[in-house]
Amino acid sequence: MCGSEPLVGKPKARGLVEICLMHPLDVVKTRFQVQRSVTDPQSYKSLRDSFQVIFRTEGLFGFYKGIIPPILAETPKRAVKFSTFELYKKFLGYMSLSPGLTFPIAGLGSGLTEAVVVNPFEVVKVGLQVNRNMFTEQPSTFAYARQIIKKEGWGFQGLNKGFTATLGRHGIFNMTYFGFYYNVKDNIPSSKDPTLEFLRKFGIGFVSGTVGSVFNIPFDVAKSRIQGPQPVPGEIKYRGCFKTMETVYREEGILALYKGLLPKVMRLGPGGGVMLLVYEYTYAWLQENW
Repeated sequence: MCGSEPLVGKPKARGLVEICLMHPLDVVKTRFQVQRSVTDPQSYKSLRDSFQVIFRTEGLFGFYKGIIPPILAETPKRAVKFSTFELYKKFLGYMSLSPGLTFPIAGLGSGLTEAVVVNPFEVVKVGLQVNRNMFTEQPSTFAYARQIIKKEGWGFQGLNKGFTATLGRHGIFNMTYFGFYYNVKDNIPSSKDPTLEFLRKFGIGFVSGTVGSVFNIPFDVAKSRIQGPQPVPGEIKYRGCFKTMETVYREEGILALYKGLLPKVMRLGPGGGVMLLVYEYTYAWLQENW
């Protein structure tokens, strides 16, 4: 039992540290995704401007709005992501598919399953992140969740709104992330030097997270628009994943579907490298000791 403590504790601790370090980038990403026009006086002009404005108007804690939902979701999210990836990969193994297909399809399945778990957390997180009041003036995480349930219920207009967009975001990301990582990793020679091998895996994981972010961000923008505040209170403009993408594209242009890409890549590039390293070394330890 003592030997299992580092295995369980360290991934959780790393996940918590990653959230705390990277959450300000997630807040900025969401703010960019919900702003509709650069002519809006409240729009951020650049990544630097967003950090300056948030710090000046909302204080340091403004960068940590909505941090409780991802912390609460971290353990079930990671457990579902990797356990279902292994299950789908094993199942696909019976179908004699090539690795080039097995890893992306297993990744897609794990992402879709993961989305079911995380979507309610995402609805609460986005709602808190876009609130521009001082941190002390906004409702607590649990008060805001109760407010959503009381007003809109548990369904697709309430605590599970944006569900289709979340399916797309996580499905596309995991499909690209796992598919790219495992197919590229096998084609780049490993090193006997532990440091070089660590850097090799981290580098491939970093690129995997970056590529996954580029491919899935239109779904992320749609999710933020649906789960965030509507332009006119009381009227639902952003309804449905692909309908929202079409509206954003028609009104704001193709680049609007890539809003928030820079902070997203800054967060998920390094995060993707760390996440796969933790998974690989943990999985190797389990295989060796269990």
